[in-house]
Amino acid sequence: MERENQTSLKEFILLGLAEDPQVQILLFAARLLIYLLTLAGNLTIIGLIQTDPHLRTPMYFLLSNLSFTEVCYITTTMPKMLRDLLSGDKTISFAGCALQMYVFLTTVATEGALLLVMAYDRYAAICHPLHYTLLMSQSACMWLLATSWAIGNINAIVNTASVFTLDFCDSNEIVHFFCDIPPILHLSCSDTSFTELVTFITSGSIMITTVSFIVLSYVLIISSALKIRTAKGRIKTFSTCSSHLTVVSIFYSTAIFTYMRPSSTHSVEQDRLIAVPYTIITPLLNPLIYSFKNKEMQAALLNLLGKKEHCPR
Repeated sequence: MERENQTSLKEFILLGLAEDPQVQILLFAARLLIYLLTLAGNLTIIGLIQTDPHLRTPMYFLLSNLSFTEVCYITTTMPKMLRDLLSGDKTISFAGCALQMYVFLTTVATEGALLLVMAYDRYAAICHPLHYTLLMSQSACMWLLATSWAIGNINAIVNTASVFTLDFCDSNEIVHFFCDIPPILHLSCSDTSFTELVTFITSGSIMITTVSFIVLSYVLIISSALKIRTAKGRIKTFSTCSSHLTVVSIFYSTAIFTYMRPSSTHSVEQDRLIAVPYTIITPLLNPLIYSFKNKEMQAALLNLLGKKEHCPR
């Protein structure tokens, strides 16, 4: 009977970022705008890369898949947040919460793996230009993409299963705006040490591995770039990597801070604020950082708009 009472929760309540009605109106407007801009930016990138033959290269193939991941990533949380703010009904079913966590953890780990693949692509292009077409062939790209999504799914299955096999007691209020691991662990009346260990090992190994290889890739890239005799050549080499480094820094700094800290240092309020950059802001910034400052992307966009002559390739 005690076990039945502990696991009888049918739904959770997502408290969101604020409870003041006036603040919620502003949050709804801001989030709707961010969501629409994010969709427009990332879908435009996908469309341009699919339609422009000049962009059918491994780098842009990976970029289009990163944009697709960003669309899945923000759509996992944003429509539910917008509905909650508009209707005032902040409930989410037990199964819905588990599904949201699974999809979110899949996309976040997949994005991390894709950022590593993109670092490898830059390494291959700069350090081994003569073998680039072999190292980043179509079959190699497809294999790397499939591996990235497999890593994301494994991460999500293991973590979601370990969280939702816990017992949950009286409180069903999640001090967050989506079903993430740390705030749900706060609701459990079970011993969460094993689940925390699973999260640390699974998510931690993915983060540490991807970050380590990204750093190694850039050490080799910098070493190769410094051998270029002309300053113009070195600057051009570094400029091709600056966007990727910016995205990696934003993504991993917040993700590591969220999932790699001991539970004793977690604050639900702090976790809720820290989640904003990598769940809402990063998908919006990525199209700006990665693509629309890129001359080839600008040329493709102008070409699509019928202004090809203004931006010669």
